[in-house]
Amino acid sequence: MNARIIGSGDRTMVLAHGFGGDQTVWDKVLPVLSESFKILVFDWLFSGAVKDQTLYDPFKYTSFEPFAEDLILLMEEMRSGSSDRPVIFVGHSMSGMIGCAASVKRPELFERLVLIAASPRYINSEDYKGGFDTKDIDTIFFDIESNYEAWSTAFPSVTVDHRDSASLQRFVKCLKRMRPDTALALAKVVFASDERELLGHVSLPCHIIQPGNDVVVPTSVAYYMAEKIKGKSTVEIIGDAQGHFPQMTSHLELLDVMRRILGF
Repeated sequence: MNARIIGSGDRTMVLAHGFGGDQTVWDKVLPVLSESFKILVFDWLFSGAVKDQTLYDPFKYTSFEPFAEDLILLMEEMRSGSSDRPVIFVGHSMSGMIGCAASVKRPELFERLVLIAASPRYINSEDYKGGFDTKDIDTIFFDIESNYEAWSTAFPSVTVDHRDSASLQRFVKCLKRMRPDTALALAKVVFASDERELLGHVSLPCHIIQPGNDVVVPTSVAYYMAEKIKGKSTVEIIGDAQGHFPQMTSHLELLDVMRRILGF
């Protein structure tokens, strides 16, 4: 999983990327965070940055649970060679819910969760606005399967702030490195997921950070999560942030929020 530890602070922070990305999505915030924290960064097995892409088994990763198990194993390995203090987990997008699932399994590993642009469910229902209708999700699946090359260029253009062309191209590159069959299998896990019941089992303090203009996750989802999470929760909306990747395109604003909520 290309795990690396950077920095030497007294507190440890884990940064986990989301669908289609790799650990480079944290590059803009990593220099600042590593001044105050010992940082663990890694690539999920679905990432194109992992050399042996056969390690990702779509028949195993049919929910967030196997990802949570991988995260726990990674954190236990890290703890075996260093401090056993609980960590601050920062999960972007799908990794937010993976962190929630792992914290329910092993709460002693975590100090708190920072959930960036996370969502327990992407599909709308009568009593819930996830951002997409079922037909929208079906279209995503069809586009990935029928022409992945075109989709891997089109999807970033609506999810990454187009004013930051370097970040846009970085995410395009990340997507194009993924195997198309892996991308389709993972998309079906993520976009068809419903983890709303999980929130009521999360007992740790949670800081929910949501871009103000995110086409993937409406701001209402952040407040829904805060209401349902069992532990003490806060919501921070980065009003000027466009798109789904504030760590790439609104990193200074994101760092300001993280400084305030984490005290560094």
